[in-house]
Amino acid sequence: MSLESVVVTGIGIISPLGHGFEPLIAALLAGESGVREIPELENVGGLRSRLAATVNGIDPKQIPRKIRRSMSQMSVYAYLASQQALEMAAYPEELLSSGRTGVVVGSTLGSTESSEKFFADYFRDYSLERMKSGLFFQLMGHSCAANIAQSLGITGRVMAPSAACATSCQAIGYAYEQIAFGRQDAILCGGADEFHPLTAATFDMMNAASTRYNQQPEEAPRPFDLHRDGTVCGEGSGILLLEKRSVAEARGAEVLAEVIGFATTSDTSSIATPDVEAMLKCMQLALEHAGISATELDYINAHATGTLQGDVAEAEAICRLVGDQVPVSSLKGHLGHTMAASGSIELSASIGMMRCGELVATRNLQQVDDHCGGLFHLQQNLQTRPKIVLKNNFAMGGINSTVIIRSSTHD
Repeated sequence: MSLESVVVTGIGIISPLGHGFEPLIAALLAGESGVREIPELENVGGLRSRLAATVNGIDPKQIPRKIRRSMSQMSVYAYLASQQALEMAAYPEELLSSGRTGVVVGSTLGSTESSEKFFADYFRDYSLERMKSGLFFQLMGHSCAANIAQSLGITGRVMAPSAACATSCQAIGYAYEQIAFGRQDAILCGGADEFHPLTAATFDMMNAASTRYNQQPEEAPRPFDLHRDGTVCGEGSGILLLEKRSVAEARGAEVLAEVIGFATTSDTSSIATPDVEAMLKCMQLALEHAGISATELDYINAHATGTLQGDVAEAEAICRLVGDQVPVSSLKGHLGHTMAASGSIELSASIGMMRCGELVATRNLQQVDDHCGGLFHLQQNLQTRPKIVLKNNFAMGGINSTVIIRSSTHD
């Protein structure tokens, strides 16, 4: 059967570099960092990392209380980003309740902050009398997706993938497939996460969190760099509105990019250690799905979080795919690792690079580790207008994912 063409018509961003798509692109092009020292982390015993990339300037009270009661911080981020995406796309409100518009938005967990508050109170006297009725809706695994659908009146399909760092990359891919197969006309898709000390602790316990640059927050993380020492956890939300091309064009929507390929695979060699072969296979499958060869790629936006093993494995996989013929960069040095939101925020940034004709270099990549060599590493911004971009996200648990997009102005 022939597949429908699927395009991006709206983007919403809540990130450590600001609120909105345009502020994100401007900050990335300027080489800004969203990483900050968080003094409160000193109060967490055994936690060595003091850094995080946090969102600032969000007032949840801008959301009506009626729908805000069931929202944790991450759901607030996802809702605001969804509003931005719909506004950018000028998406008709009446289509939200048509049954042909859906939601595919995930997070790593339900709200850890809400869980902590509940159990801190519960363990005082093992009483449930003070528990608020809306708390469960903040804790459930599909909280972000459900809150978006409920608050915006979306009656189509709702999915909430949860695959840690690969979550929003998968969400975009699953949304793409549903539209391509004609099951939905439009889907709000992406991911959201909120920062909590336990997130940083998870990486710290595995010696995968940056600790060397606590006093120099803008120096971390350092993807592919010889002196990298781990990732910096972050938060935020990236939401894209995907539409069937024919529907988008019929209503006169501006097409920002086209999704042309997707793959997600399970690496069973290890639940924690990344595998070169599995990463390479995932990228190859995405290319096969897109019906293109690796030589047609113009840019690769790497997952590269600044960890010792992960960066080496991904660099080798990319090298085996394209050698040093395709520019490669990671945005973790600017944004930190926004976890479940990283794929959608960084893919959105890649669309921004396509449209402005400038590729953003890997921040803090001063000396490429020899083990990450053999690639066309971007250490300075590059003036070029890529037509086809490959985006990677690889997660603990052996979850690999790749999305390929094409410029709306391709020949």
